[in-house]
Amino acid sequence: MKMELAVTFPGNKKVEAAFKGFTIKTDQPPAGGGDGTAPSPFDLFLASIGTCSGVYVLDFCRNRGIPLENVRLLQTMERDEKTHMVTSVALRIELPKDFPDKYKDSLIRAVDLCTVKKHIMNPPTFTILTEKEL
Repeated sequence: MKMELAVTFPGNKKVEAAFKGFTIKTDQPPAGGGDGTAPSPFDLFLASIGTCSGVYVLDFCRNRGIPLENVRLLQTMERDEKTHMVTSVALRIELPKDFPDKYKDSLIRAVDLCTVKKHIMNPPTFTILTEKEL
C-alpha cells in the first residue's frame, strides 16, 4: 500500500506536512533561525515514540478497566555529544500504588509493540529523487 505526504514551506523556517487530512506544522527554534511557533521535526520524531508507546499503555489499561488518572509515561533520551545522535531511549511507566502487579510484565510487553519503535528497529529504505514540474 502506497501512502503520500505533501510538504510545503509557508515561510521562514516553517515546514508543513499534509497527511491523512491533517496539517502537521513544524518550525525551528529561534536559535536555529526559526520563529519557535511549532515543534521541530526532530522533536515530533521523539514525541512520536512516546505517544505511540502511550497508545499501547492507554489501550492496555482501558481493556482491563484500569483507571488512567495516575498513570504517566516518561521518555528519557541520551544523546552523543559529538554526533548529536540519540544513542538510547528509556520509557518509564509510572503506575499508581494499586496497579495490579500481575499486569506489570504484560504492560511492558504491550508497550514493546509500539509501531514507531518497530520501524526504528527495522528501518525502511530511503530513496531521494528530484522532479521538475511539467
